[in-house]
Amino acid sequence: MELPSALQVNGSTIDLQKLEQGEVKGGSTLETARMKEKHLTIVIKLGTSSIVDEKTHEPLLSTLSTIVETAISLRHEGHRVVICSSGAIGMALRQMNMERRPKLLPQIQALAAIGQCKLMSMWDQLFMHMRQPVAQILLTRNDIADRSQYLNAQNTFHELLNMGVIPIVNENDTLSVQEIKFGDNDTLSAITAGMVHADYLFLMTDVDCLYDKNPRNNPDAKAIEVVEDIAELAADTSSAGSSLGTGGMSTKIVAARLATAAGVTTVITRSSNPGNITAIVRYVEAQKKTARSLEQSGELPSSPRSAAAKTPALQTTPVVNGTGSHRLEEPGLPPLHTRFLPDPHPIRDRYFWLLHGLAPHGTVYIDQGAHSALQSKTGLLPVGVVDVEGHFGQHECVRIMVLPSKGAPLSEAEDVGKAVVNYSAIEIKRIAGHRSRDIADIIGYADSDYVAVRDSVALYNKEISRPVTPMLDELKGMRIASTSDKRTSMGRLSNYVGG
Repeated sequence: MELPSALQVNGSTIDLQKLEQGEVKGGSTLETARMKEKHLTIVIKLGTSSIVDEKTHEPLLSTLSTIVETAISLRHEGHRVVICSSGAIGMALRQMNMERRPKLLPQIQALAAIGQCKLMSMWDQLFMHMRQPVAQILLTRNDIADRSQYLNAQNTFHELLNMGVIPIVNENDTLSVQEIKFGDNDTLSAITAGMVHADYLFLMTDVDCLYDKNPRNNPDAKAIEVVEDIAELAADTSSAGSSLGTGGMSTKIVAARLATAAGVTTVITRSSNPGNITAIVRYVEAQKKTARSLEQSGELPSSPRSAAAKTPALQTTPVVNGTGSHRLEEPGLPPLHTRFLPDPHPIRDRYFWLLHGLAPHGTVYIDQGAHSALQSKTGLLPVGVVDVEGHFGQHECVRIMVLPSKGAPLSEAEDVGKAVVNYSAIEIKRIAGHRSRDIADIIGYADSDYVAVRDSVALYNKEISRPVTPMLDELKGMRIASTSDKRTSMGRLSNYVGG
């Protein structure tokens, strides 16, 4: 594999041959000062189409070398970097002279075993020239379904990042079957971002950003630059991913929903321009700094809630590339991208694990009273259970669905969270609607008064807890002040604070 002879880092050219010989020494005064600043944790997700050519299956060394440059640049600025890398099967197709991805699971798993060696070797060689250590982490959903294993993985990430290592994460496709797969590496990267308490998740793809229409077919398609509330998003997600990968734009929306719920700013941008990552991070951090200055001067409310309470105009007036009821002093427009703002009330640690580390094995339907009790931090009592679906055992994960009213059909129930239950499906069905004191008489024993204790219940953040985002229809009639009439922002200044 032919590697580049030099890399551009922080505007300087580093001769890799001299670096290997020890003639180039890092640690300039500027870099030392940067290291003292608050570091960020940045997760970069690369799909198969960003790593190997879709037709020839050759590694895209130009793109990958630039990713390495970017990661090193971020490390020199004091930030922590995690890379979620697909591409094992794509690398194996080239190694085995196969034209297309097979359909049979054993063949896919065999190729994953072959390709993962090549993939990790490639990353190791690319980073080796910069004397940057990397580590391989392979995960399946089973690895994090157990709480102790989840904590072990989290601790491993923590120690690697503290040691200055860049973890390279991939799903362990050699062992994965449908029941224990994350589904795609977009989801894996979002779970990883939540696990390491990342500040940013970059989902690298073959387009610059999300559009309200397919830009290939609609010349008037508008780019969506900032999304404050994914529930209000109206975007074209017709991209189905490459023939080698398993994801597409819709899976990135799902990943963004998951990551932002964990407090992670999520960005979709073009993988062929990895340098955009550094530019976007610097731009957003500058926005936050300016917003904090406005907050301290009293020109900007201190939180989204106070913004809604004190400045109603901020709820309905979108910020379009810095224009609106307030204007941030921008250091220049960033590269085109879509940025999903983090939830102001993030779900982390145990509750994040409950919601996203565990696959549900069934459903427990509850009434409004039980839901209110859960919101008040009380456990789930059997008297509030209406019905049960599925076959699950004791201490397994289930969905919690709440019925809108007494006697409402199960189809009208709303998914509000997950729980690890103290009883099996058959037992919960028998004690549903009864008081806790009757449990032993009904099933012969009583391990707990609760179907699920409160620490084993995690509820999704209600959409109402997130500030209202203007719909695209409201933006269509507005003049967009930009170098391009196709760049649209769906956010408010207050959300740059503490994001």
